Amino acid sequence: MEQKADSTNTQPSTRAKRPAEAPETTHVAFRLRTYRLLRRIIAGFIVVSLANFIFSSFFHTPKMYRINRENRELKLRYRILEERIRTARARVEEIRHRDNHVYRSLFATDSTASDGAAVPYPDEKYASLAGDEYAPLMIGTWQQLDALARELYFESVSFDELQTLARNKEKMSAAIPAIWPIDRARLHNDRIGAFNPRRLHPILHRIVPHNGVDFGCDRGTPVYATGDAMVEAAVSSGHNGGFGRMVLLDHEFGYKTRYAHLDKVLVKPGDRVVRGQKIGEAGNTGRSTSTHLHYEVLHRGRPVNPINYFNRNMTSEEYDKLMSRMRETNFEKL
Repeated sequence: MEQKADSTNTQPSTRAKRPAEAPETTHVAFRLRTYRLLRRIIAGFIVVSLANFIFSSFFHTPKMYRINRENRELKLRYRILEERIRTARARVEEIRHRDNHVYRSLFATDSTASDGAAVPYPDEKYASLAGDEYAPLMIGTWQQLDALARELYFESVSFDELQTLARNKEKMSAAIPAIWPIDRARLHNDRIGAFNPRRLHPILHRIVPHNGVDFGCDRGTPVYATGDAMVEAAVSSGHNGGFGRMVLLDHEFGYKTRYAHLDKVLVKPGDRVVRGQKIGEAGNTGRSTSTHLHYEVLHRGRPVNPINYFNRNMTSEEYDKLMSRMRETNFEKL
């Protein structure tokens, strides 16, 4: 009887333990279901991504079709733009030809200098376009646009100058150097040192440009302004870089003239002079071996041959005779 009572008493304790294990079992089951769901989602995502990759590799989506169409249209527009640029540059070249060979001939002025169209912009300017599939097309087009812009700028500057020349034709005619700086009768047997930018110096034995012409004459020979101008510089003492006593005239319109190795300077900076006015006397100052006048004509800062301006008051025969007598004459010392 006591054993039965014990067994009866133990049954309630067993039943009481089972409900305590139920929450843990439920939690484990929930976690397993969650893991299975996540695996399915991840697996589905991988499958869908793989399928999308394979599909996009062999087939184009509507968006890709639209992008490709826009790219083709963009390439076509670039090609059309390149053709228009070439046409525009050809027209600018025609205008430049008329500028140099027609308009400037009417005003008896020099042709325009090189417009620099062949000078490229630095590569850094187009660095942002590099690395793209269409970079060669885009960079080439922009380079052509930049070159066209340069050419248009230089032509606009040239036409501004021509417009000024047209308004000041009479003033320009009086300003451009057009006479001899000394009396031709005062020359010593047509002794003229030639203009030669590639002259081999007889003393220095190296290339030393002779940017003017030298007129052998007596000391005190009057020196005349070859065109209306303003005195930019008048140096009456010192070596002055080898020029000695010197006068520099600004004729405007891009022209300047220099008169060097003078014995006397008769003008001062700021004076206005007219063609034929006496501005000094020839001498032997500075780097000079004998009395003479060194005469230069500069256009836009570049030395040009002064002899080309002397034929305004010379016949063709006189000009040809002078050119035939021109020779290398050294009036300079070390």
